[in-house]
Amino acid sequence: MEDVRFRFGRTVRKLRHKLAVSQEEFADRCGLDRTYIGGIERGERNVSLANIEKLAKALHISLSELFRGV
Repeated sequence: MEDVRFRFGRTVRKLRHKLAVSQEEFADRCGLDRTYIGGIERGERNVSLANIEKLAKALHISLSELFRGV
């Protein structure tokens, strides 16, 4: 089975693309660094719960909706 970090990152990227925003703009909306967002989307980061909540808010979805794609 594929690592959860890769599945989570792929879900974040897909949802960000649905919003039609760049990684840089998305990072600004989250209050996170662009390179950190890139690391999440590539499955390189083990994201904290606090940052997962920031991602969900920036995507305008609930935490459960964010994890539905994982």
